[in-house]
Formats: sequence, C-alpha cells, structure tokens
Amino acid sequence: MIVTNETECTITGLSPGSSYKFSITPGIGNATLGTPVSKTVTTEPRPVSGLRVTFMGVTLLALTWIKDNGTESYQILLETSGSQTEMTRDLAINISVLKPGFPLRPESNETQGDTLDASNTGKEVSTHQLCSSPLGPVTAYCRVSADPSSGQESQHIDVLLIGLKSNTQYKATVYSQAADGTKGQPQLIEFRTNSNQVSDLKAVNVSATSITLTWKAIYNGSSSAYSYKIQVAGEASFLNFTVRETHAMVSGLNSSTLYNITVWPFLGNAEGTPGFLQVYTPPGPVSDFRVTNVGVREIGLAWSSDDSQSFRILTVQEKTGELKNDIATNQSITIGNLSPGTSYRFEIFPQGPNGTEGTPRTVDSRTDSSAVFDIRVVCVTTTEMQLEWQNTDGAAEYTYRLVVWSENYIREQNISGKAVTLRDLNPGTLYNISVSLDAVQGHPSSIVQYTRPSNVSNMTIETTSTAATLHWWNQDAASSTYSYRLLIEKADNSSNTTQVVRTDVGVTDATVRDLMPGSHYRVEIFAQVGNDTESLPFLESFCTEPAPLASFLCEVVPKEPALVLKWACPPGTNEGFMLEVSSGAWDNVTYLESCTSENGTEYRKEVTYLNFSTSYNFSITTLSCGKKALATQNTCVTGITDPPPPDGSPNITSVSHNSVKVKFSGFEASHGPIKAYAVILTTGEADNPSADVLKYTYKDFKNGASNTYVTYFISTEEKGRSQGLSEVLKYEINVGNESTTHGYYNGKLEPLGSYRACVAGFTNITFNLQSDGLINGAESYVTFGPYSEAVFLPQDPGVICGAVFGCIFGALVIVAVGGFIFWRKKR
Repeated sequence: MIVTNETECTITGLSPGSSYKFSITPGIGNATLGTPVSKTVTTEPRPVSGLRVTFMGVTLLALTWIKDNGTESYQILLETSGSQTEMTRDLAINISVLKPGFPLRPESNETQGDTLDASNTGKEVSTHQLCSSPLGPVTAYCRVSADPSSGQESQHIDVLLIGLKSNTQYKATVYSQAADGTKGQPQLIEFRTNSNQVSDLKAVNVSATSITLTWKAIYNGSSSAYSYKIQVAGEASFLNFTVRETHAMVSGLNSSTLYNITVWPFLGNAEGTPGFLQVYTPPGPVSDFRVTNVGVREIGLAWSSDDSQSFRILTVQEKTGELKNDIATNQSITIGNLSPGTSYRFEIFPQGPNGTEGTPRTVDSRTDSSAVFDIRVVCVTTTEMQLEWQNTDGAAEYTYRLVVWSENYIREQNISGKAVTLRDLNPGTLYNISVSLDAVQGHPSSIVQYTRPSNVSNMTIETTSTAATLHWWNQDAASSTYSYRLLIEKADNSSNTTQVVRTDVGVTDATVRDLMPGSHYRVEIFAQVGNDTESLPFLESFCTEPAPLASFLCEVVPKEPALVLKWACPPGTNEGFMLEVSSGAWDNVTYLESCTSENGTEYRKEVTYLNFSTSYNFSITTLSCGKKALATQNTCVTGITDPPPPDGSPNITSVSHNSVKVKFSGFEASHGPIKAYAVILTTGEADNPSADVLKYTYKDFKNGASNTYVTYFISTEEKGRSQGLSEVLKYEINVGNESTTHGYYNGKLEPLGSYRACVAGFTNITFNLQSDGLINGAESYVTFGPYSEAVFLPQDPGVICGAVFGCIFGALVIVAVGGFIFWRKKR
C-alpha cells in the first residue's frame, strides 16, 4: 500500500510482462471518504536481445534471439528496403512461444535448396515447427533451444523464414509481446538474401547440327534442388528445355547459323541470374572432294557444298611436312607452285560465319615428274641470251640436252651444268628453247624468248609550236615486226608528266601533239617485239617553235614622248622578246625579258625617248630555244604635249586711239599640230601669263575683274594670212574691231591706254560648256609666248576738237561780258 497526497504515483520494482491490478481509494487522514477505483495494467515485456542472423540462404533466413521468461509471444515486421519500384507492403508475422522437441519442419520445393549448418555440440539440436500466423508468402518455422556456449541454462528463440526473394534487401523489426498483447520496444536488423546465378557458360563441342554446353552455378547453400531452363534461339528456330545437371547437349540445329543461348537457374519457382552465350554453328563438311587434274607443278581440286561460300585448303607435302594454306571462294581450285614428282595431302575446311570452320575432308595426289623446271632468262641482249634452270631432285651431276630453234635456225648441244650462254643470235628474233635430262625419261621444259631489238638510228624531227613529227630508221632484219614506244617529257620535267606514244607494227614515224610552244623536250624511243622485249632507249631532244603574240596594244602616255605596249604573254615557254621600233630612216632593236602565261599575266613595256606626235612601226618577236616566232606588228602614234614656246614676242602697233594691230608667227608643231591661238591683252606688267587668264573676257576687263583678258581666238583651220608679208609673220589681228570669236568679244580699247600683247598656242584645246564656251585652261595643252613691248594709244580726236572750241567760246564769252560791263559804266 502506498499513501500519497498527489494525484499521480510512480510504482517501481515491477516485473516485465506481468499483469497488475491497482486500486485507488480517496480519504482524509486515516479516514476513507469514497469508493475505491480499480485498474489492471500489464508492464511492457523486455525487448529482445542478442538478435542476429545465424544463416543466410537464397529464399530462407535463420534469426535467433535470447528468450525472456516474461515474454509470451513475438511479432516480426518484415519489409523490403530497395528502390521505390521494389517496395513491398509490410508483412507482420506473429510467433507464439514454443517448447523444445517438436517434429522437424516439413520439406518443400522452396526449402530443399537451403540447409542449416549446425555444429556438433554434444547437445540435442531442437527441431522447428510452424509458428507463424497468419499464413502468407513468407512462413516462419520456430524452435526453442538452449545456448550451448552459455554457462547458464538460457534459451534462444530460433526462427526460420521461408519464401523470401533472392538477392533482396530486407529490414526485420522484432517486438516482444506480453500475454495480453502489450508490445515491448522494437529491435531492428537488416540483411540481403543471397542470389543464385549461372557463370562460365561454354560451348565445349560445336558441330554443324549440335552444341554441347557446360556451366557453373554460383549459389549459397545446397545445389541439389536446382534446375536449369535452357533457351536456344536461332534465325528460324526456337528451343526450350529444362535439365538438373550443369551440362546439356543441344541437337537438331542448322549449320552456319548464329544461336543465342540463355541458361536460367531455378530453385523451386525462384529464378536466378541467367548466363548468356552466342554460338555460330560451323558449316557442314564438303562432299565429293576430288582431284580434277594433275600437272608437273599444279593439281586441280573440286568439291560440292550447300552451306559455305569460302573454303580453306591445307596442302601438306608428305616428305617434308611443309604446310601451305589457300582460300577458295568457288567450289574448285588449282594448287600451284608445287614440286614435280611429289606426293601431297589436301584437306579442305568449309568456312562459316565468325571464323568457324567445318569438319575437314581429305584427298591425296602426286604431281607429274619432270627432270628440268624453272628455266629462266638471266640476261638477254641483241645477239646473246643467258639461261639458267633447275632439276627436280637438286642433283648437280646431270647432262642436259639443249635444243634452240627459230625460223631458219636450229641448234642442239649437251650441257653439263645448269646454265648456258647462247651467242651469235639475231636481234629481235623469237627463239624456242627446250632443256631435258639426257638420262631421265620425262617431259622436257621449254620457254620462248625474243632477243632484244637494236636501237633506232638516223632520227629527224620537224617541229611546230605544239607538235613534233619524228622519223627514224632500224636496220634489223626483223624490223618489219617491230612496234615502237616513245616517251616524251619536258627537259626540265617541270610538268612532271610523261607522254607515251605507241606505233603500229612496222611504222617508223610518229607525230606528238599537245606540246607546249617554245619548250625543250626529251624523247626516248624503244623498239618493241613480242609482249615485253624492248631495245635500249635512243635519246634525242628538241624544242618546239615559240608561240607568236596574238596582238599588242599601244597606249599614249599623256604629255610624254613615250608609248606603253601591252600584250598577253603567249602560251608555252619563252626566253624573251625582240622589240623593233622604226620611224622613217630611224630604227632601234631592244631585247626584252621573258614572261609566263600562267594566271593570264599581261606583259607591259614602256618605250621612251620618242618624238611627240610621230608615227612609229613596232614589231615584236617571241624568242625561245634559239628560235624566233613570226613577228607581230603594229603602227602607233605618240601623243602630244604643250607646244614649245616661240622665240620672240608678237609685234603690236597702234592703229587708232581705240585699236591696235598684233602680228605674230605660228608656233613650232614639234609637240603636236597647233590647233588654235589666243591673243591676250594686258594693261599690267609683263609677267608670265598662266592658264587662268583664259577665262577672262573683255567684259571682265571693263568691269575691273582682271587687267588681262582674251581678246581674239584663232582656229588654225580658219586662220587669216597677211597679204604680201613674209612667212615669218603669218597672223595679223586687229584688236578693238568689236568682233566675237568663240565667246570672246574684241572690244574697243581705251584711248591713252598702255597695252601689251602675248599669244597662247594650243595642241589640244578644251572648251568649258558651262562658261559660255570659253577655253578650259586646266584641261588644254597650251603654251604662252612672251609679252610684247607696251604700246600707248593716242587721245580721242573728238576730245581734242571739243577742247579747242571750248577755249574759243570761253574767250568770246569773257570779251562779251567785259564789253557789257564797260557799256553799262558808260551809260
């Protein structure tokens, strides 16, 4: 009994997993004031201890923990802890406390593959019995056992969980429970079940129609209850069957076919990790393997096959064991390079996909005998031929019978060695040669060989700019059977190409086209007879004619006594050009540098130190290889410039009080024909005039814009000559006669004025249309002569008369006024 003044109380010293009845009675002091209230409470059982995994199988697991006396039952909450897609619902397994000695759990397909490993401890190993509820995919079998390693009689709860998934992560939570179902604190343990899988899957024996398989099974626990599902998938077939051993033979297959083989391990209904293998079946053996023909150094073979397109033939020489492999893609082959009189064994292997080979078939044969073989021409000239040969057994002490014949020629002799030199032969002649062993009956070995033709001679070459025609001669008696091969290449080999020309039989000339003009070429000519016998080369060189210029242009150099010649560089090669220039009795020759026609290059040459406005004859000749092309000609006229200044100034004389007369001689026309003259007046100093004065007119002069102006313009085609004057004074101009020429007004001069005159000469004149057609001095070719001496004009006669009459009238007025005054005084 506990007395307390509080409304709550903690009671200690209770037993775990035990049921207690508590009664609470209210009171004051020792007096009881109310009816007692009762409540029955069960304490929590102790949590399980020593929880561990004692066995891990593929689909089963053994758990154990220490049994507590206050615990009546247990609950296991089992869940997977993989990815979200693999999560399963929690599985609760209720386990009641058992007593030792129950019958062993029954065997099933799910548990036969796993056994518990119990050591021999000297104590009885307790059996398991079904202890889980409710029944589900996972079943628990339990037993209560003593702990043989403990010094006291403590007991363990052993639980065997059956029906788990292989290779799966699990989390198990174990609760202890009192008799009324009160749970203790949970204990957690995690584990992963083992996996079963197939490894080292091999095809140990493969034929055209069957495959023998072996493999290894990787597992934990016993393998006695495993079975294996085998799947064989081909192009058009599919097989499934099950075995209990780790080997199997698959028959009824097709040859030369790829098969995908998969082997799954099963423990009951639990499927393990499969093994996978790809296997090609080889082709079937050939049929009717036979020898079709036998020669001295070759044997023909043939066979039949329905499922192979390629075959390997192994040739074995019986005496030496020498091996040789040949590949055939047809159903026949001729094996060559064999030794005469030798036995051979031939094995044929049909080849399939992925390097597979079928079962071989064998045939034996022997080559024919021949004493002499491998006759070789070591060296051949126009009159000699050196021969060597071999015999089948390699012996040196033989006498050979040599027979050589051609048209109108035969020679027979015995040779002690395996070589001979034939002399005094004819060039370019076909000889038949036969060598046999004199003491051995067998087939003779024979060859045919031409002697080398003689070189050609007496070659002549005719060239143009792009072609060469070659003629030659050959003095051999057999030359009518010769053809010829010509190799033509540039001497410097800059083009890196060789042109080959072949003639017909008996033809001793050829034309080589598509050559480059003005280029050096080297030609080699070979006389040919038969298929491949040639003479030594005859060498010659030549040069094609240089190409002439298509045309050339002349361009005038402004205000320079020169011409610029332009032309496109001619095709091919050149070493330069010869330029001839002539005019009248004068001529000059100049040699110019070479040029190339690549990239459309234009040649440009300026010819200087010529005369202005002069016609010249030009001739340009292309040079190369010491040859000249046809000359290209043109006639050109040099340009003009400002006229040369005259030696003297114009002659100016006064005609009246408002006009003068200007006389001058024409300018020299050495710089070009004189097109016009302009007469210029100035009231200023005698400075050198400039082209700027040509824009001023009489109006500008009167308006005070300039003291210099153009008063008269003369076109040489409309010039006026003075009659009766010498040729020195060709032009005479009346200044002040109020005429107008090309927009220039020849107005009256000022009396008493001082005037100077100069003359401008033009070889080229340009008028400014925007300025009333006046001369454009900047764009004209003009030279100004010096100013004349100044001329002073007299006074206007009208002005002089007026002054005289004015004086007389003034005197009369004075006399009249004086007389009037005198008269008035007298009155």
